[in-house]
Amino acid sequence: MKISVLGCGRWGSFLAWYLSRLNHKVISWGPEDGESYRVLKETGKNEYVSLDEKIRLTCDLKEAVTSSEIIVISISAQGLRGFMREVNVYDVSEKIFVLCMKGIEYGTGKRLSEIMTESGISPDKLAVWVGPGHIQSFVAKIPSCMVIDSENDALKTSLVDLFKSDLIRFYYGTDLLGTEIGAAAKNVMGVAAGVLDVVAQPLKGPLMTRGAREVARLIKALGGNELSAYGLAHLGDYETTLFSQYSHNRMYGEMLARGERFEKLAEGVATSEALKFLGERYNVELPITEAVYNVCYGSGNDVERCKSEIERLFARSIKAEI
Repeated sequence: MKISVLGCGRWGSFLAWYLSRLNHKVISWGPEDGESYRVLKETGKNEYVSLDEKIRLTCDLKEAVTSSEIIVISISAQGLRGFMREVNVYDVSEKIFVLCMKGIEYGTGKRLSEIMTESGISPDKLAVWVGPGHIQSFVAKIPSCMVIDSENDALKTSLVDLFKSDLIRFYYGTDLLGTEIGAAAKNVMGVAAGVLDVVAQPLKGPLMTRGAREVARLIKALGGNELSAYGLAHLGDYETTLFSQYSHNRMYGEMLARGERFEKLAEGVATSEALKFLGERYNVELPITEAVYNVCYGSGNDVERCKSEIERLFARSIKAEI
């Protein structure tokens, strides 16, 4: 199978490495002026993987989009709508798209699959691939479990057959809305976990339970299956994130609580704003999400802001657990 991976950053470069390992013909695309593409072009590797010589690295979007049957996208979630305008310059009506990214569009609250369909991609030709896993573990041959979800059951089955290996055991997702919301919210909880690592580490256990309950309420209000919050896309993924030295979102929260700045992409920051927007629109209480939003976007001393948000959460009125 010929597969193009659009985006050659941390996760995109891993996906190209992984899919090539399964003997697919892989094109790895990145923008010519991007640092990730430049490093791969000059050295054939980055800090995570070395690209097999069978992988074709290109900055030609037309070649990447038109040459393959399956197009995997791994870019910043907030850039997807604009990026699809570039992709749609070419005829992609018969292409299969797989989103390997997690996020909700701020300003609209749209899920990434909704952005794709609004960009003209048929839901029958669209899937998402999410779940727990860090590149450093995969390249060390430590396996994990992930989820592929789509409104098209036949597509789910075919993609799992194409992508499964001894490194990744896939499950079929059964609730695209819940899978996407859960995967995006995982990054928000990751930021919260990083803050707690500095301020109140024992609270990471309560964060796992109350965070999942909060996300379940939102999924249900949006029309999804609240049990999706307890699956691999959300609870499984953020349990991995909460204790991972590799998570960008957890590290962002940790450094913020120390009064430092994390310079790499942490999708949970923008996602906290998008989820807060959805909570207000659908009248769903999201206290942890709101706390993360306040920590990320508030003014004043970062360290004191992190501590005050925990105090605010503890000052909330007493409620039934379930």
